[in-house]
Amino acid sequence: MENPFKNGDDGDGAKPLKKSSFLLEIDAWIDSSLYESRFAAGQAWEEIVIFFRRFRARGIKRFFVEIMSEGATLGAGGLVVLLALALPASDEIAGNWRDQEDFAVTFLDRYGREIGKRGILHTDAVPMSELPDHLVKAVLATEDRRFFDHYGLDFVGLARAMTENVRANSVVQGGSTISQQLAKNLFLSNERTLDRKVKEAFLSLWLEANLTKEEILKLYLDRAYMGGGTFGVAAASEFYFGKNVRDVSLAESAMLAGLFKAPAKYAPHINLPAARARANEVLTNMVQGDFMTEGQVVGARLEPADVVLRDTTDSPDYFLDWAFGEVKKFVLENRLRTRSITVRTTIDTDLQRASEEAVQFFLRQNGKEYNVSESAVVMMENSGAVRAMVGGRDYGESQFNRATDAERQAGSSFKPYVYAAALEHGLSPDDVVRDGPVTWRGWSPQNYNRQFSGNVTLATALAKSINTVPVLLARDYLRGTEPIVELTHAMGITSPIISHHTMVLGTSGMTVLDQATGYLTFATGGLAGRRHAFTQIISASGEVLYDRRNSGPDGTRVMSQASAEALNRMLANVPAWGTGRRAALTMTTAAGKTGTTQSYRDAWFVGYTGNFTAAVWYGNDNYTPTNRLTGGRLPAMTWQRIMSYAHNGIELTSIPGVAQPEIPAEDADVVAEAVDENGTSRPDRPRTLSRPMTRFLQDLREDFENAEPLGTSDLTVARAHKR
Repeated sequence: MENPFKNGDDGDGAKPLKKSSFLLEIDAWIDSSLYESRFAAGQAWEEIVIFFRRFRARGIKRFFVEIMSEGATLGAGGLVVLLALALPASDEIAGNWRDQEDFAVTFLDRYGREIGKRGILHTDAVPMSELPDHLVKAVLATEDRRFFDHYGLDFVGLARAMTENVRANSVVQGGSTISQQLAKNLFLSNERTLDRKVKEAFLSLWLEANLTKEEILKLYLDRAYMGGGTFGVAAASEFYFGKNVRDVSLAESAMLAGLFKAPAKYAPHINLPAARARANEVLTNMVQGDFMTEGQVVGARLEPADVVLRDTTDSPDYFLDWAFGEVKKFVLENRLRTRSITVRTTIDTDLQRASEEAVQFFLRQNGKEYNVSESAVVMMENSGAVRAMVGGRDYGESQFNRATDAERQAGSSFKPYVYAAALEHGLSPDDVVRDGPVTWRGWSPQNYNRQFSGNVTLATALAKSINTVPVLLARDYLRGTEPIVELTHAMGITSPIISHHTMVLGTSGMTVLDQATGYLTFATGGLAGRRHAFTQIISASGEVLYDRRNSGPDGTRVMSQASAEALNRMLANVPAWGTGRRAALTMTTAAGKTGTTQSYRDAWFVGYTGNFTAAVWYGNDNYTPTNRLTGGRLPAMTWQRIMSYAHNGIELTSIPGVAQPEIPAEDADVVAEAVDENGTSRPDRPRTLSRPMTRFLQDLREDFENAEPLGTSDLTVARAHKR
């Protein structure tokens, strides 16, 4: 039988022997190529090693080479780190940072009285060439002697300042350059954090690269806060001396230059002796820096500057800074054709003073006891109008607005948002949950007293600020934290609430303004979007460019009426018999929540009545713990003091869903009183008009508002009677 595979035929026309030979050739080529490549690479490496042996350092040379090599490695890593740090700073200059120069805003309070100005008019700005030479020298000698010799960062000046501070055993000189200070004024806040200092350094280098020295110095002289609600040397000269900055004397220039360090401390209309002493230091700096001789400054020493008498009443500067930002944003978004405007704001100067006084009172009385140095307050009428804003203890010492810019952990004051989301998902205040050990993703929170209460209602859990219950609600009923985050965003809260399981106990940072905004939603029965800083914008010619009364619907519903009212009844228990008893009011029902964070770093009370909503925070800028300060102490007491003043002599309104307590007839005309810590009874707000007169004027106003317009015949009769 003939072999069917004869001549390599496999029956399909293939030739397996030839194919196998081809595959063997490929395999051999790969093997030989890899071997030859490895051999060639080894030879090349050996040649490289032999070549670089010529540069091998031995003995003492090797020590320096190793240092240089490590330095190069660390330098490369440092450049990567610097680039990462510079990226956040670049975000600050992404927009048109010169926009502020285009605005000149005069602010009025809610009643139409002027309370301050912000912005710079190009036509009023004084060119550098027209500023007195001694004024420029006084500023440079005091703030940055090597201004024209460095590129934004002055390491020589920093070393000198550190040496002087060590010698004096206190901070007597600063190391920041004018470029750094301008970067802070233009782009950053005064918050004392490492992140801000890093941004400041990069931005100062950017300013040096993009502006001339004269432009930097001019911007600094125009933007720095000078006390008395003034910004820039031109405005300060008018305010303190009643003259154009072109005409100031050497003594006056020295006094102005002395304000840059601490405008509140050295403002001459507040403390003239301190201002003159500081001016004398500036004159000494000018002599030591070789800007002038002692003979040239002796006249200014012998005849120090005097000032124009001014009202020492401070303007609401923290509020004005925030309102200025809100106005700029509104004007740019709506493309209004003019930026020289007058703005009627929502601020109530009486409530503002009461809020400032309350903060100062408790910090002065109890600050050392509780190791707390700062506080912030935002108060709104339930229409959404911001009536008072305290951004810190002293605007002159620090312009950092802790009410709008400081994001501090909310602690238990965040719990109402969790309960609100739970109520929106069908739960009720009377539903019973178990207060017991709970674990969520490896996290086992404890209650403040380290004890458990067993079965409790939601209303009781919120009033007693039990920690385990909101964790249970988020884990088992809401199936996560996303519904809570969505609700806070709908309320108008802009603080970055992180969707993490620990956030239910307030670990996310929130601003005081956002806390007041969130609770305002509860106070209005579930309506959000009401917060506002101004009601009218008027052009320089008197044209009304914006009127809030014509802006459409006021608020958007984000909670059902039933859920909001249920939560209000729950929060009304907190001042009544819960953790916020020191916030209880005698004249009306209050609702709110205390908050205390880990290690007692932050203490809150956020609450509302049928008329007003307010948030109060206490803490330290450097995040150091307080001395066991809780939200039920100074924050609740401050809130109670402010609200007692605010509700005196006004028509009281009920919180939605919460009955207004009846005032006995015999007490109807008695001014509400509060008791201070010494047990002394005092009136919170001196009455200027009696209650009957107040009611008469209110009725008269309503009659005028409801009266029909006069017709032509009525006007004719009225003129005839007048004759």
